[in-house]
Amino acid sequence: MKIGFIGLGNMGGPMAANLARAGHEVTGFDMADVAIDGVAMAASGAEAATGADVVITMLPNGQILRAVADQVLPVMAAGATLVDCSTVDVESARAVAGQAAEKALLFVDAPVSGGIGGAAGGTLTFMAGGSADAFAVADPLFDVMGQKAVHCGAAGAGQSAKICNNMILGVTMVATCEAFALADKLGLDRQKMFDVVSTSSGYSWTMNAYCPAPGVGPQSPADNDYQPGFAAELMLKDLRLSQQAAESADADTPMGQLAQALYAQFVENEGGQGMDFSAMLPRFEKRSRS
Repeated sequence: MKIGFIGLGNMGGPMAANLARAGHEVTGFDMADVAIDGVAMAASGAEAATGADVVITMLPNGQILRAVADQVLPVMAAGATLVDCSTVDVESARAVAGQAAEKALLFVDAPVSGGIGGAAGGTLTFMAGGSADAFAVADPLFDVMGQKAVHCGAAGAGQSAKICNNMILGVTMVATCEAFALADKLGLDRQKMFDVVSTSSGYSWTMNAYCPAPGVGPQSPADNDYQPGFAAELMLKDLRLSQQAAESADADTPMGQLAQALYAQFVENEGGQGMDFSAMLPRFEKRSRS
């Protein structure tokens, strides 16, 4: 398959390399000067998209997605498919889906879970929104880049699933870090805390698979001085997307709202920029109730 890939950063670069390694003809474009094994580089997004069967985008936000869509949709052949793997607002995903439909193109919004390691290892999970026909085109590529793809519904459903998932993730990580900080002050050994909670009703992904306490549980960013697997500023972005969606849907999400405020404080005022989102634990360690 001939694939154009726009956005070759920490996530997009390994995803494009995996597609090329699987035998697809991949032409890429990124604003930065990058080189990806097996990927031919284009001078623009439009050039990467011209003649492609599928165009994949991995971009920072909805505004940039809309701008890229304005560039690539006019040069894509009728019947081609645009697959956006960015995490953006639901409204932008639906707007680009509408633009694609006007040009007889297919569109899938397919944000991912699994982080940089999942992108490199081809073990991402894709949450996809779009028509059944669009998903059928993208699904074989998801099999190359990931281990699971769920067709969540119409355009925008993938983004909806992603922001709901990451709202849970952000809230749960805050609670996990709070609990470890409280356990410390109560004199409870962290390993004993993990042994109890990881097999009890406090079980969660943030405890069992991504424990924020160094030296406890499986290897995680906490064991690498909180160098990011998933940066705190990206969690803040996703929590802001969740609250934007909650406002538009008139949904009451007080825990999501509080998690957003805590991550905003951490990232913008407490040195959390560039740290893993689990670095909330040392943040809470330093704080008292007052």
